[in-house]
Amino acid sequence: QVQLVESGGGLVQAGGSLRLSCVASGRTFSMYDMGWFRQAPGKERERVASITRSGGMRSYGDSVKGRFTISRDNAKNTVYLQMNSLKPEDTAVYYCAARTRATFDTWGQGTQVTVSS
Repeated sequence: QVQLVESGGGLVQAGGSLRLSCVASGRTFSMYDMGWFRQAPGKERERVASITRSGGMRSYGDSVKGRFTISRDNAKNTVYLQMNSLKPEDTAVYYCAARTRATFDTWGQGTQVTVSS
């Protein structure tokens, strides 16, 4: 079973940038669609972005369109989330996830992103 480990979170000022990485174990990474999700305190988990197994199709949540970019490198078993023009409302724990079946069902441990105003 694939295991996911996120990194790259931290504290940044509003308007700044961060790049999150998620490394997957195993040889089957290229078989899975991947996604980034986030959850802020007291709020439901929100889909941020997703990318198909080949990287050919990407989709974004409305709140991050034009600011965030998802990408993947199947040779490195890694999916990235480039976050630009960060806002305080982007503060959350960010999780990467793999869709191994019909839904995103395999999750990393999360990485905290805090944006100060």
